Amino acid sequence: MLSQKTIDIIKSTVPVLELHGTQITTVFYKNLFNDYPELLNIFNHTNQNQGRQQTALANAVLAAAMYIDKLETIIPVVKQIAQKHRSLGIKPEHYPIVGEHLLRAIKEVLGDAATKEIIGAWADAYGVIAQVFIDIEKELYEEASSQAGGWSDFKKFKVIDKVKESDVITSFYLALADQSSVPAFEPGQYITVRLQIPGETYLLNRQYSLSAVPNKEYFRISVKREAESAKPAGKVSNYLHDHITKGDFVEITAPAGEFTLKRDVATPTVFISGGVGITPFISMVGSIAENEPSRQVNFIHASRSGSLQAFNQELTALKERLTNYSLSFVYENPLDQDKQDNHFKKQGFIDADFLKENAIAQDADYYVCGPVPFLKAILKGLKQLGVQDRHIHYEFFGPSINLEV
Repeated sequence: MLSQKTIDIIKSTVPVLELHGTQITTVFYKNLFNDYPELLNIFNHTNQNQGRQQTALANAVLAAAMYIDKLETIIPVVKQIAQKHRSLGIKPEHYPIVGEHLLRAIKEVLGDAATKEIIGAWADAYGVIAQVFIDIEKELYEEASSQAGGWSDFKKFKVIDKVKESDVITSFYLALADQSSVPAFEPGQYITVRLQIPGETYLLNRQYSLSAVPNKEYFRISVKREAESAKPAGKVSNYLHDHITKGDFVEITAPAGEFTLKRDVATPTVFISGGVGITPFISMVGSIAENEPSRQVNFIHASRSGSLQAFNQELTALKERLTNYSLSFVYENPLDQDKQDNHFKKQGFIDADFLKENAIAQDADYYVCGPVPFLKAILKGLKQLGVQDRHIHYEFFGPSINLEV
């Protein structure tokens, strides 16, 4: 337990963290990787280069300061981060290193304003927060390794099939190299893929949603080729598309993640996805079709055009298995053939009016996944229509950020 004095000091730093948080975490990561370059085998370099990891950590530190006397308030967020840590292989021995460099960054950025009292209070607070993560992650490692067919770190898988789903998305079917059964997972979970790419100094890790219904034979991931003109090409996604093929091997971690389908309710379910955000929902809706075919399902997917959309046939075929199923496609720039699709509903973007007509159902649960601008727009629209927060479940790819909708 922290003393009241420590709690008061930590809370007094909230305005400073609001102003300088990202600067502190940027210095933190720079020093951390200078001193421990081997940690670059774990961290996502792209998120580092884009500043997303720095922003995510700054938000996490700020939340910890704000709720230091009520840490139970942020346990759901802690669990979400802990899932990512377990999937990446973060271990207890990493936490003292992180703590040392975080305190050093606070002192470096704030200078004399970071008094001994402040540094001491943050040292005590970090010890408590780190232990919370360590304890939760210990349970997650034990769960991953103790389940039938499970394991705790990385394991070799063989690519048994590679299927092009659209102009930009390709699926990889992965089976255990030793031909044993893959473990069960919750629809919506993800795995980490680790690759040694020729010419790269460090191992590269990426997390991908599992896009198939749970089964004992294989995992499936569906990867978007990141190759937009205004952004650096994605090293891992492009390597997977161009160089990994049937018969190759990759290393992956056991399934992880908190963004999963609620199985204990029979309320209507609405899936709203944008782009490659469709991947976890394919597993979820397939699981509903397999186990609860009478549940009401509304599926809305937005893409730039039909040529970029994956799983059209899979989604359409679900009408034969689900007794109360609605499917809608929204394309920003539809091709002529897209407009002939029976499920094409709108050109442009999903807005509140479209949601009101095609998504709103009494007591429904809404699952939303896609790029950050898409998420913000959908969450804003749902709330405008009176949907309560407890019925909205969302996920986006990459480090957590504050959506502020």
